Amino acid sequence: MRFARLGQFLVRRRWVVIVLAAVFFLAAGVYGGDVAKRLSNGGFSDPSAEASRANAYLEGTLGSGTPNVVILVRAAADGTTVDSPEVAAVGAAITEELRAMEGVGQAVSYWSLGNAPPLRATDSGSALVLARAEGSEDVAREHVAAIAKRFDRADTVTVTQVGGMTEAFREVGETIEKDLALAEMIALPITLLILLFVFRSVVAASLPLMVGAFSIIGTFTVLKVLAEITTVSIFALNLTTALGLGLAIDYSLLFVSRYREERAKGHDANDAVVRTVATAGRSVVFSGLTVAVALGALLLFPVSFLRSFAYAGIGVVAMALIGAVVVLPAVIAALGDRVDKLPIGRKRLAATANRPVEKSFWYRVAHAVMRRPVPVAVATIVVLLFLGLPFLRLQTGTSDDRVLPAGATARQVGDELRDGYSSKDIGALAVVFPSQAPADTGIDAYATTLSKVNGVSRVDAPTGIYLNGVRLPVGPELTGRYATPNGPWLSVVPNVDPMSAAGEQLVADVRAVPAPDGIDRLIGGQGAELVDLKAGILRQLPWAALVIVLATFVLLFLSFGSVLVPIKALVLNTLSLTATFGAMVWIFQEGNLSGPLGFTPTGALDLTMPILMFCIAFGLSMDYEVFLLSRVKEEHDRTGDNTEAVAIGLARTGRIITAAAATIAVVFLAFATSSISFIKLFGIGLTLAVLMDATLIRATLVPAFMKLAGEANWWAPRWMTRIYDRAGMNEAAAEAALINLTVDGYRPADSSRIEGSVSGHARPVNTKVDRRSSPQEAGRR
Repeated sequence: MRFARLGQFLVRRRWVVIVLAAVFFLAAGVYGGDVAKRLSNGGFSDPSAEASRANAYLEGTLGSGTPNVVILVRAAADGTTVDSPEVAAVGAAITEELRAMEGVGQAVSYWSLGNAPPLRATDSGSALVLARAEGSEDVAREHVAAIAKRFDRADTVTVTQVGGMTEAFREVGETIEKDLALAEMIALPITLLILLFVFRSVVAASLPLMVGAFSIIGTFTVLKVLAEITTVSIFALNLTTALGLGLAIDYSLLFVSRYREERAKGHDANDAVVRTVATAGRSVVFSGLTVAVALGALLLFPVSFLRSFAYAGIGVVAMALIGAVVVLPAVIAALGDRVDKLPIGRKRLAATANRPVEKSFWYRVAHAVMRRPVPVAVATIVVLLFLGLPFLRLQTGTSDDRVLPAGATARQVGDELRDGYSSKDIGALAVVFPSQAPADTGIDAYATTLSKVNGVSRVDAPTGIYLNGVRLPVGPELTGRYATPNGPWLSVVPNVDPMSAAGEQLVADVRAVPAPDGIDRLIGGQGAELVDLKAGILRQLPWAALVIVLATFVLLFLSFGSVLVPIKALVLNTLSLTATFGAMVWIFQEGNLSGPLGFTPTGALDLTMPILMFCIAFGLSMDYEVFLLSRVKEEHDRTGDNTEAVAIGLARTGRIITAAAATIAVVFLAFATSSISFIKLFGIGLTLAVLMDATLIRATLVPAFMKLAGEANWWAPRWMTRIYDRAGMNEAAAEAALINLTVDGYRPADSSRIEGSVSGHARPVNTKVDRRSSPQEAGRR
């Protein structure tokens, strides 16, 4: 009834709504158009974790830090090495030039440290200059951009390249920006063709683009406001555009299809809009809420990168709901039958609108499945479980330079550091003492013990350099930077990849070594950040899953008044997503198809990607679930026939869901053209998840399970039924209420009858439906 009254209002005040929406759109475009300048490229660490606090103390209080920039200097001429006089002279000059640059806090090199062996390649063909770009992640990237511009160069003596994690992710950001521009150029024309094919009208096909633009620009405004309050990742813009367009297409398809259906039943244009808002509008709101809940769970994670996707997701869902449930009906009311102007295949459009539902492909599929529900369900589940088996071998980590294509500068530097250097100075752990500085004797004993830990190459301390428990006789020119005016710190240099499982074990072993004299100490660095990030995310993961499950169950119960339907939806979505993630492990973690897809497998998936993909895919799959089940319940409340209701529901929504999935799959699949491996993973994974859910799950498992459950599909305990009657959205009552509702508020002459059967014959309806009655009795009433 509430949605029907909303429909009345929108029809009466259509032009007011349209004008207000246009004003908001223009204002949002002016204000939010430059949102990208306010967003952050960082946000990949937990600010409350030990590693983050150690890094903050090291930079803020001690004025130092572990290197985040590396310049690889190669000898250019055959027969020369980094110890050749001409190469050494260039190396020393580069060190001084770098040290003098703005934003560079410190710079040391193989040559400035007295030809330190750890900074020389095993073949002596290259050596390192290490530096620290100061400031926040975004400021440091700006400094590194200037460094790369100056030092990515070659002459007759040396070839220099800039690398390190800061430079790698600067290149990642630039590459993604270019790749996504290309992806949009690919996806947009294909999406337009699909929309024209599905809507069969140029005017109707433009409506999703209108709603999408409204959603995206509105969300830009939301993100800009939030960026003034907290850190928002620039990567959230990618979700905003993809999800904004995808939801706009989903909701517009449902609205336009239902409007055409109501017109085909004989209702005038205004009443058809009211009925569309009362039925399709309700479905859209509940489906939008399930998407928002799934993405809102990302707020529980301690990483602003993930929380940014929650901000974008909730914002774009809210804007899409306003655009679809408020603005779109007003536009359709203003257009009337002109919504089908400029038709593409006029005869096909008319035939589709008037074709009996019993002749549709999805109606036949539903009945075919329900004739043999057990074998169909078993076969589908076996396929899904088989696809999901690789998920049991999931290994997680964080991204490094290997997400870049092989030709990228930072990737080339990273490959040489991994293959040609036994010591991993760029991945050193930092040990700080925030509460009290230990005595030199305590530091000496502590550094000696740390240097004997498996996986440690050496320990640099104010008291000296330590190798395998032995302190080397070195001067203060090599160790002076570890004794700052505000206290000492230690650098623990690994001989294992800091971003690997061995690197994680090293962090655990180093943290297990007691601090000197029981003094508080913090350990930071790349490897420690990875360990703390995984711990923080995994700690919150069960709570996020619990929030998603409970909130989704409540929303689906309030929508359908059933206990079994929400449980079934959760189980089937989990099956579908498990199969998707199994495929992602097989492809991206284990490297199958890495050649054709053009990426480098690292033996692990970026920890944030499966979580992000799960929330997006779960929300979209629930989106389709609500579309389907809303129509099934509407038919069941009207007829009381479970089998026929499932078949009609699938027939009425199968084409809509398939078309919606196809269009959003095109958007996601365009992401797979990116040369950044985790963007490929994101695009291919979500494409598989959407298509699998919209076809395999909806066409087989949903009708099979609903056939097997029979009338139990709609059962709930009496106490829950009372809650549903008070707080839920009773489809039968809403439909019956439409009998007495018109745009002008009077009861029409034919209001004693509404269309109740699939063949279009009118059926008398009693507006009172007793929830205690059997479904069959309710249907007969």
